[in-house]
Amino acid sequence: MNTVLLDLDGTVLPMDMKEFLDTYIKLLKDYVASSGYDGDAVIKAIWAGFHAVVANDGMLTNEEVFWKVFMQSIKETYPDADNKFKRKMEKTCNKFYQTTFSMVRYITKPSQDCYDAVMMLKQKGYNLVLATAPVFPQVATYERLSWTGLKPELFSHITTYENCCYTKPNLKYYEYLLGVIDKDPGDCLMVGNDVKEDMCASELGIDVFLLDEFVLNDDNLSTEQFKSGNWALFKEYVSNLPVIK
Repeated sequence: MNTVLLDLDGTVLPMDMKEFLDTYIKLLKDYVASSGYDGDAVIKAIWAGFHAVVANDGMLTNEEVFWKVFMQSIKETYPDADNKFKRKMEKTCNKFYQTTFSMVRYITKPSQDCYDAVMMLKQKGYNLVLATAPVFPQVATYERLSWTGLKPELFSHITTYENCCYTKPNLKYYEYLLGVIDKDPGDCLMVGNDVKEDMCASELGIDVFLLDEFVLNDDNLSTEQFKSGNWALFKEYVSNLPVIK
């Protein structure tokens, strides 16, 4: 094993996902409303785009799928919405991620053990990949990463909706990612807090570690077969890994 794939939300950035989503959506709705848009219509269109990304079959990027379905939904409220409208909405959303979105950081719980474990992996020569569900644009992904104290330069690749055609828990997301980073399943360890979305990587032969501080397991799937623990335990696990430089 020479590559560690790290989930972001609830993993590298410990958080309660429900609290995160509730806070994020409220802030975004208020922001677009203050910019002159119908907040309810925009949020409805964003959820439509999100669900389309989850179902993406790989023919388009997640970004293209998101905005295609977003525009279909928003036309229920703005029948004349065109490419100019889309560009303005993209600009508004990007401005939100560059400004107001940072308020969400105060409900997250950055972990010193997480930071130490990731830096230890880097120092030992492991290739690091931020394998976060690519449903956010790069600007939003990099912003959330900044709340952890970790820099994008630590990672050889970061999945965002601009550079992916699938998302978790679709196994094609992991197959696509392995191709991008030119690694075999046996080269990799996937670390995440979502049993369905992250631990499914094991079906491809990728080793996995379940972070259980903010574990998500809505389907009540068995976890006994996985290595698991909190960041302190993962840090200890990393300390026993060999140096590969």
